[in-house]
Amino acid sequence: MVRILRWAAWCLLFVSIGIGTISDRPRQNPQLMLGGYHVLAADFHIHSFPLSWGVLSPWDTVMEARRQALDVIAMTPHNHTWVAKVGQWSARLSGNPIVIVGEEIHSIGYHLLAVGIRNSIAWRQPASKAIDEVHRQGGVAIAAHPIASYAAYDAEAMRKLDAAEVVHPVGLRNEAFADQLRQFFRRTRLTAIGDSDYHIGPLSPQLGEMGLCRTYVFVHERTEEGILDALRKGRTVVYDREHVYGDPAMIQLADENGRLRKLALSGREPNFAGLFSGIVGVFGLLAWTLTSGGVWRRFD
Repeated sequence: MVRILRWAAWCLLFVSIGIGTISDRPRQNPQLMLGGYHVLAADFHIHSFPLSWGVLSPWDTVMEARRQALDVIAMTPHNHTWVAKVGQWSARLSGNPIVIVGEEIHSIGYHLLAVGIRNSIAWRQPASKAIDEVHRQGGVAIAAHPIASYAAYDAEAMRKLDAAEVVHPVGLRNEAFADQLRQFFRRTRLTAIGDSDYHIGPLSPQLGEMGLCRTYVFVHERTEEGILDALRKGRTVVYDREHVYGDPAMIQLADENGRLRKLALSGREPNFAGLFSGIVGVFGLLAWTLTSGGVWRRFD
């Protein structure tokens, strides 16, 4: 019995690796110029190992961003910045993507993305004061997944806020959450953001693959400052399955070109082969663990 299970385990692992390798193809992201702007694919909400419920190291996170055809990512660890700085250093060695240092400020009643900062920001303070500190460091303040339970922004905070995630994986999976994201976005004039909130990969029940939700940023120059300037001025376009959000002039440019929507939605088809590969791999590892631990030896 043990020999049969061990043989089956190796077969399952071999099949899992084979299917996963064949089905896992990098996304395409051709260089795009519209109306004199460089159009960059960005994900401003990325978590990495350690201390942020991520499994990829900072340098592996950079590699995954490149594989997902992202031109820009902001690494936003929970209440600290040092992992993001390691990721930025790693990206500079390889040349791309552009990595912006950030932080997800986990506070009571709100989560705030501080993108383009240098130092960590205290989380035990009202949203308005946290936004002031983001701006003092030259960064951009983005409301992270502002569904009802994370929307504790008073009128003063809303006046100072730069942007909000209006497209997020929780909204793709739950229409009530999607409506809450849209309601928050309509509270005031905000830059439209789409982010993946990448933590632990495609098998997470709530989150998604890196770049699953992404922001198209229209920049004059392909630099961190050029990106932050575009965010401050609202030059973004974001797609979900049925809606488009962002600057009307940029949306018009994208509609006239026709390619941006196709690129945005190309990675959202279910990867059933990849899911099957993961399930087979789990059963293979389980069978291998059982046969290695002596659980089934009494049947041999």
